[in-house]
Amino acid sequence: MRLTASPRRETGRRDTEGMAVASFVLGLVGLLVLNFVLGPIAIVLAVVALRRDTPRRFRAQLGLGLGIADIVLLAVLMAADDTTSWSVFG
Repeated sequence: MRLTASPRRETGRRDTEGMAVASFVLGLVGLLVLNFVLGPIAIVLAVVALRRDTPRRFRAQLGLGLGIADIVLLAVLMAADDTTSWSVFG
């Protein structure tokens, strides 16, 4: 009986599409809550997806922009209210 190696999984097109979509969603949610966590994650996912030449390039660029907006919004609100985070819910 001969054992065969399991098929190697290569990072493919679907992985980069998922990263682009996740970046967009996390950046969008980050505008409302947890922007100091979700913003940088959105930025990293967008950059990785763009470097791997994702077919959803526009969505990755939106995720990158929203991630940056999360951090900028946090900095502006921290300067205005002398606080470390904010939430839509109060």
